[in-house]
Amino acid sequence: MRPNRWSIFAIFAFIFLHEIVQVIVPLYYKRLIDAIATLPQFDESSFHVLVAILVSIVLLRILGTAFIQISNFIAGIIQPKIRIELLRSTHRVLLQQSYRFVTNSFSGALVQKAQRFSRSFGTIAESARWNIFPAIVSITAILIVLSQRSSIFVLVVITWVFLYIVFNLIYSRWAVQFQEKRATKESETSGFLNDSVSNTMNVKLFTNLTQEEGGFRKISGELQRLITRTWNLENIRWLIEMVINIAVEFIVLYYAFQFWSKGAITVGDVVLIQSYLFSLFWVIGGIAHVIRNSFESVADAKEMVEIMHSKLEIRDARGAKELRVTRGKIEFKNVYFDYGKERRILDGLSLTIASTEKVALIGPSGTGKSTIVKLLLRFFDVSKGHIRIDGQDITKVAQDSLRGQIAFVPQDSILFHRTIMENIRYGRSDATDDEVFEASKKAHCHEFISELPEGYGAKVGERGVKLSGGERQRVAIARAILKNAPILVLDEATSSLDSESESYIQDALGELMKDKTVIVIAHRLSTIMKMDRIIVMEKGKIVDTGTHGQLLKKVGVYRKLWEIQAGGFKE
Repeated sequence: MRPNRWSIFAIFAFIFLHEIVQVIVPLYYKRLIDAIATLPQFDESSFHVLVAILVSIVLLRILGTAFIQISNFIAGIIQPKIRIELLRSTHRVLLQQSYRFVTNSFSGALVQKAQRFSRSFGTIAESARWNIFPAIVSITAILIVLSQRSSIFVLVVITWVFLYIVFNLIYSRWAVQFQEKRATKESETSGFLNDSVSNTMNVKLFTNLTQEEGGFRKISGELQRLITRTWNLENIRWLIEMVINIAVEFIVLYYAFQFWSKGAITVGDVVLIQSYLFSLFWVIGGIAHVIRNSFESVADAKEMVEIMHSKLEIRDARGAKELRVTRGKIEFKNVYFDYGKERRILDGLSLTIASTEKVALIGPSGTGKSTIVKLLLRFFDVSKGHIRIDGQDITKVAQDSLRGQIAFVPQDSILFHRTIMENIRYGRSDATDDEVFEASKKAHCHEFISELPEGYGAKVGERGVKLSGGERQRVAIARAILKNAPILVLDEATSSLDSESESYIQDALGELMKDKTVIVIAHRLSTIMKMDRIIVMEKGKIVDTGTHGQLLKKVGVYRKLWEIQAGGFKE
């Protein structure tokens, strides 16, 4: 809000003027009632007096309306601006979170948390503008006017307001625990719904519609019970408030009639007091509503606030410099990595990859091959040891500069729900159309893209579902080709391709690998035969190394894997 402080000041200044007008208007109604009550007879001069008072009331109403509309106009510009800035902040914070955080969270639940956070500001801002500040101005002005009639009225109103606010504060602080539980359960419900919908094909393939409905019925039923509980608590609160209001109305009007019967106040004063009483009912009811909404909004925003205030798992070191890749030499020195307290993935791994060397990592599933890649990209930090690129410790350089020097094609490439052109150009945002076309041709995806009705302008669907697995992978490879980074990592990059497509891609990858340091992870051993060196891993350690020919001559893990997989395959 701070950058917009003068606009916000203007909003509240016009609200202040509007509330003052709202307090003044009943004073003119008092004059109108007193004038009517004291008229000995109705004549033309009396009529002009009444009309003059009525005109004054109308002009004040118009002026008050103008003040509030100006306030609304300014707020209509400022509040959406701030709200969108908050949404942008949450977007940035979520994108900065670690790989572990993202994989442990439902994307749908994170989106809902972000939206609730932004929406909560809107609720609190509207409450401040429409309830809190107007209530402060209105109650203060009314107390000043009533103090001129009797201190009893002031005492009753102050006591009423105090008890009302204290009751709602105590109640809301107690009830917020249920609001937080409701907000948490809403996130879980949204996450389950998103998970089911995004896996619709699995639900159909495994005929588990009944199971999914049962799971959603259970979690939504828990949400329903929490909503019902908060609803019933609100009804009890409302009943208590109504009892207090009725008691206050009786006390105030009782004393008003007492003073009128003794001639201490006029009929107009009684009408004035009643008018103010109704205004206070509205204003104080608004305060109670604000207190409840504020606590609910805080509960809604709490999950996102905790994320925003949490310490990022992977952070740039203070004064982190840009990574400068001159050769592309990669060193893993005595690297340990534990996933959790009881699961060790890498156990003292040391590995040096020379500049422009093409290295393949193979071994049974769970041996830590993909973990090596994630550590190189700093999706995780090592538990112990060091990783260096051209002698630079990757924990001491900026993450963006590190990842900017590495082109990565994962096993299951996820595309944005954007055009194919945008997805490929994501590798290098300043690339020309011709450069995108050239990369597509090298990745052998230009052919099928050209056959689409909208060509490169076709949208690929959420997560790229409108394309086949092989087509998605070729688009991802085109993106990596366009990036043209000095270090290339392929994690099962050809696993989704049929044999014909793979043969095309092998040619493209051969071109892509030139003059680059390359790490390839592949279960298809036929794809790594031409690597400079093959690293054989087992249980988080390197157990053998050599070329394809050298490893086949040994009795070991590689030969066993080759015999199991290749069968009658011939070089």
